[in-house]
Amino acid sequence: MAHSQFDLFLEEATYFDQASDSTLDRDRFFGLYMSWCFINQHVPGPEDTFWAAMKDKMPGGRKGVRMTGPAAADYIVTTYPELV
Repeated sequence: MAHSQFDLFLEEATYFDQASDSTLDRDRFFGLYMSWCFINQHVPGPEDTFWAAMKDKMPGGRKGVRMTGPAAADYIVTTYPELV
């Protein structure tokens, strides 16, 4: 079964931490998606399509979702260049 772009994004750029009460805010979560698209050379979908897909794929919301992988590194370096 082929995975959608959004399935691949969630699989490759996020993980779920059950012990965490923190939540990625909307800007950071969408920014992570944009970084994932950039490094994987995917054309990002429209933001409203992204949020509709996330609502469908993550009915419990973003609580406990964490960034991981190359997209997380790209997002952090792009957002906070003074860290480099």
